[in-house]
Order: sequence, then structure tokens, then C-alpha cells
Amino acid sequence: MGSQAMLVTLLGAVIGAGVLLLVMGLSDHEPSPVRSGPSLRDRIQGNARRALIGVGVGLLILLLTSWPVLAIAVGLLVWFSPMLFGGLASEKRAMARLEGLAAWTESLRDTIAGAVGLEQAIPATAYAASPAIQPALIRLTDRLRVRTNLSTALQGFADDIDDPSADLIVATLILNSRLRGPGLREVLTSLAKSARADLDMRRRIGASRSSTRRSVQIVMGVTVVFVLGLSIFNRSYVEPYSTPIGQLVLLVVIGLFAAGFIWMRRLSEYEMPERFLLGKVEAP
Repeated sequence: MGSQAMLVTLLGAVIGAGVLLLVMGLSDHEPSPVRSGPSLRDRIQGNARRALIGVGVGLLILLLTSWPVLAIAVGLLVWFSPMLFGGLASEKRAMARLEGLAAWTESLRDTIAGAVGLEQAIPATAYAASPAIQPALIRLTDRLRVRTNLSTALQGFADDIDDPSADLIVATLILNSRLRGPGLREVLTSLAKSARADLDMRRRIGASRSSTRRSVQIVMGVTVVFVLGLSIFNRSYVEPYSTPIGQLVLLVVIGLFAAGFIWMRRLSEYEMPERFLLGKVEAP
């Protein structure tokens, strides 16, 4: 490999790292509490697997086309595949949490109707809750078992669920734990109805945006297959891209496509409202 090719490879690596940092900056990566989703070990194994696959596919593309820019771009595409194609799974997990939260609110209301206090009703309903929120409820029960203040334990539960609808329910329970006022059953009934209405709205939005998500996948797949097909089976047509200047032009083209893919991916996302129950709750 000549000096010019090595220079282009180095330039492509630098640009690829810049694109990686840009995408990470645009995405939400602030530290968050443990959520109902893949464990840390699963995420690490998934990242390592994607990294190995990305490097392998990138080397294969480099051998087939001798285009370092395209090889780096395909490797980055493999690495960011969950960001581009994994939105549906995260939406399903969020809707499962919301549905489980609504069902648990109704169960909590019915348990309280039997003249049971809130501190006793929460552990009684934790192990029969939906698997989507059961780990968070078990952690809540464990906090209560070690004599953690109810308000603080409920705040931890809200952070574990990390959903605006959970904040409404937890805020109501925190106020009741402090004021011990009547009417908790009626309020929980209203909150359960509100959570189910929110769930129905999210399902309608997800169904309407499924076509956008499918368009992203089709456009991306056709583009990658078309470019690879030309570079492998019609080398004379794309011969200008084999020069250093051609690689720079290809880099610009790939950057424009990447920006379009990210924009289309954002169009298919469901933007969650901001949570309002943040920070530590002071004990009364």
C-alpha cells in the first residue's frame, strides 16, 4: 500500500472517529439509573460482538473494493446498527413498563381497599407484578424491608422505572405517605386510566411511525447493496473513486448519506416527555 493510500486510510479513520463522536454527542448518553432492559454484562458482550463483526466486515470490504473509506463506513454502520434499527425494541420495552405500571397501580388500589397500609400493600403486590417492572418493585420492597424512608424508597423506584407516567404515580404515593389523607383509591384509579390512555397513544404513534422506520431500513439496505455491487462487479464505472481524491469525494457522499440516515432515524423515534420527579426526596 502506497503512501497516498495510507494517508487516505488515516484520514478516513480520523473522519470516522469524528463521526462517531458526533453521533455520541447527539445521542442521550447521560448516566442513568438501572432500567428494565439488557443487563450491563449483556450490553458489554453485545458491544464486543458488534466491534468484532464491524472490524471483520470492514476488512472484507477493504479486500473486495480496496476503498478504505467505504470499509470504515461499513464498519461504523455495523457498530451503530442498534441505534439505526433497534428503536422498535426499546419502544416495546417502554410500553411494557407502562402497561405493567398501570396494572400494578390497579392492584395496589385493590389491595389498599382491604384496609391495608401503603407500606404493607407495596410488598404484597410486588411479586405478582408484570416482569417489566417486577425487578424495580422488588428493589423497592427490599428498601422498605431495611427500614428505608418510604419517600426515599419510592423516589428510587421512580428512578428505576425512569418514565414520566411513573413519576405521576410515585408523586401521589409520596404525598399520601406524608399527608396520610383519604381518597388514595380514587386517585390511583384515575392514574391507572391515565397510564392506559398514555399507553394507547404510544401504540398509535408507534404504528404510524413504523412506515418511517421501514423506509430507513429499505433505503439503507438498497444503498449499501448498490454501492457494494458497483464496486465489485463494475469496477470500471467506479474507477475514479479508487484515487485519493475519489476517496475524499466518496467520504463526502457517505457523510451526506449518514446525516440523512440519522435524520430519518430521529423521525421514527418517540420523544418522551421530561421527567419532573428528579433528585433526592427529603424525609418528612
